[in-house]
Amino acid sequence: MSISSVFRAGGAIAAVDGFAADVVSGLTATPKHLPPKYFYDLTGSSLFERITRLPEYYPTRSEIGILQDNAPAIASMFPLGCALIEFGSGSSRKARILLGAAATVEAYIPVDISGDFLQQDLAQLRRDFPHLRVHPLVEDFTKPFEIPRELARLPRVGFFPGSTIGNFEPEEARLFLRHIGTVLGAGSLLVIGIDLVKDRETLNRAYNDAEGVTAKFNLNLLARINRELGGDFDLSAFRHEAFFNGETSRIEMHLVSARRQRVHVNGATIDFNPGETIHTENSYKYTVASFQALARGSGWRPLKVFTDGLFSVHVLRMPQRG
Repeated sequence: MSISSVFRAGGAIAAVDGFAADVVSGLTATPKHLPPKYFYDLTGSSLFERITRLPEYYPTRSEIGILQDNAPAIASMFPLGCALIEFGSGSSRKARILLGAAATVEAYIPVDISGDFLQQDLAQLRRDFPHLRVHPLVEDFTKPFEIPRELARLPRVGFFPGSTIGNFEPEEARLFLRHIGTVLGAGSLLVIGIDLVKDRETLNRAYNDAEGVTAKFNLNLLARINRELGGDFDLSAFRHEAFFNGETSRIEMHLVSARRQRVHVNGATIDFNPGETIHTENSYKYTVASFQALARGSGWRPLKVFTDGLFSVHVLRMPQRG
């Protein structure tokens, strides 16, 4: 199935309308904020791939190491002839590790909001796994979506790497895990990456790299608003700021206004004071115990955890009903 057949014009219009509504709502709120899912247009997705290779950014390196070391053990839990459904796939780099170890996977369903980036990545994946049924879905994975009819009866394994769950507020994370449970169904498995609490210096370095790639990634959100919504942000009038908030156990990412200024977006006028911020992302950090408690409170049963001390990969099961 091609990207174009999945992402029809009506869906594209709805996506733009949703983007505009969320941006205007967030920028006119107090305090100002923007949903982090909008980082990932083609440019943002490419910048994030660069971030994952930076020396300061340990999460991707740690998670890949854990997956490489434990892929056979993880894959041994997969049901025969299953569909691997990756939520927010972006690059399939991590899924490839599981696909290479799991002969039981019949289909791969990457779900991502960035259709252009998804299309680029999957062309190579199909060449590397010619017998795998690959069915991309260009969808907001935080909302209900339909599994392709021809794959709907396959047993399901969810894959949610990158500690993306950390971008959700704790109650939102609980609701999202329940949403995944609804999509996957009773008896399904979920393989999920979780970043762990650690020393403040390591965390702050990971989100303030020396090359400034994370700053470009953050500022690209304003550039995207300019490109797609006719905004007039002056990117030079904002700077990237990221820090660990110990009270909430999260990294916060902001864009800080350098001066008093007025910006126009999609018919709305937004005023900024000097030093006022747009809160663009949170990244909550968990302990193994605190995440397992979150998972249990969302209806999942923890089966196994793999960790290198910096990062963790959990395997969860959704119990059968009755």
